[in-house]
Formats: sequence, structure tokens, C-alpha cells
Amino acid sequence: MKHKLSFILLVGFLLFAASSVLMAQANGKNSAVNLVNTNDSMNARKQIVDTAKNMPDTISAPQTEPLQELSDTEEEQGIHQSLKVKFIEGNAGFMSLVALALVLGLAFCIERIIYLSLSEINAKRFMADLDAKINAGDIEGAKQQCRNTRGPVASICYQGLVRINESIDNIERSIVSYGTVQSANLEKGCSWITLFIVMAPSLGFLGTVIGMVMAFDQIEQAGDISAPVVASGMKVALITTIFGIIVALVLQVFYNYILSKIEHLVAQMEESSITLLDSIMKHKLSK
Repeated sequence: MKHKLSFILLVGFLLFAASSVLMAQANGKNSAVNLVNTNDSMNARKQIVDTAKNMPDTISAPQTEPLQELSDTEEEQGIHQSLKVKFIEGNAGFMSLVALALVLGLAFCIERIIYLSLSEINAKRFMADLDAKINAGDIEGAKQQCRNTRGPVASICYQGLVRINESIDNIERSIVSYGTVQSANLEKGCSWITLFIVMAPSLGFLGTVIGMVMAFDQIEQAGDISAPVVASGMKVALITTIFGIIVALVLQVFYNYILSKIEHLVAQMEESSITLLDSIMKHKLSK
């Protein structure tokens, strides 16, 4: 009886130990599987995070290039495109008049600049050569030098040499009279430039006034003083004034440059006439 009870207890203990080992193995397998799954999930999450981090670079890279190209294109268009747009937005009639004033004013300015530039010579060298020929008694050579030289300085010297046999007072009056004529020739066309300088902003102001009247007509038709209606009308009205002032400023700069060249030539004429009278006086006294 005792042996049977001992055998039963031993078998029960073995069964319990075996079940415990099996359960431990099962738990180990489950924990290993869970660990593997955990590692896999961690790796998957890491890959997702890395992919998410790389996504802005891959997305933003192709987007920045078109934006940079657009900015470069806008910079290339620049002021020319904006001026073109504003010119179209303005009233076509008055903007055309302002543009016409600019074109005609620039035409007169360019003509005067070319004429005055061709009239300039090295007056000191010219008068030194002329004085040497007069002192040497070569009056015909001095006249030929004046005929072959362009500009008002050579012209007034030629008029003085033509009357070299007359009195010094007659020679001086002739030089002064012809100098006045040459000064008038230098200033020819400048009155037109001043006219366009005054007309350009005046046409702009006229376009502004008419544009404001048109804006008030639009407000009256709309029956309401709304900001878009007022802003659109006032913008078109003020664009003509802006362009008129710009045209006047550009022409004024050219006009002042032309006046400076005229003053320089007049000063050369006065200095050369005094030098010529001195040379003629010496020539007369040497006879």
C-alpha cells in the first residue's frame, strides 16, 4: 500500500515537473516570438520615421527649383515689365501723348548733343597756331585754317580775319555781332526741349483729372462708394501723372547737360575773340 502511494506520488511529481518544463518552454517561445515581433515593429517604426524624415527633402527639392526659376524669371523681367504693365493700365490716350512728348524731347536733345559735340575743338591749340600764322604775316594761311576747322570759334576768327585791313573797332564789332549769331545757333531747338519738359507733367495732370472724373462716374453708376471702385479709378488717374513727371525729369537732365555744353562753347568763343584781337593788334603794330 505504501509502495503504491509512493509510486503515485512519484508519477504525480514527474507529471507536474514535466508540465512545468513544457509551460516554461512555451513561455520562452512566446517571449522569443514577442521579442522578435517587438524588434520587427521597432525596425518598421524606425524605417517609417526615416522615410518621413527623408520625405520633405525629396518633396521640397523639386519644388524649390521651379520657385527659384520663377524668381529668376521675375527678376529678368524687372522694371521693364512693370513699366509696360503700368503703361497699359493707364489711359491710352493720355499715356500716348506723354510717350510722344518723351520721344520728341529726346530727339531734340540728341540732335543738340551731336551738334554741340561736333562744334567743340581744342581752342587753345587752334588759337596758338592761328596766332603764329598772324605774327608770321601768313593771313591767307590763317584764313584757310579757319575755313578747314569746324565750330563757332573758327567762324568768328574767320570773320575777324576777313576785316583785318579795317579799323580795330570795326573788327571788334564784327566779331561781337557774329558771336551773337553763333550763340543763337548753339541754342537752336532748346526752346522745344523746354516745351516738352513743361508739357509732359501737364499732360499727366490732365489725365489725372479726367481719370478722377471717370472714377466718380463709375462710383455713380455703382451707386456705392466701395474701395475697389475708388482704388481702380484713382490708380489709372495717377499713373499718367507718374509717367509725366518721369518724362520731365529725364528731359530736364538732358537739357541741363546741353546748357553746360553751350556755356562751355560760349566761353571758348569769348576767350578766342579776345586772343584774336590781341593778335591782330600786334600784327597792325608790327607793320
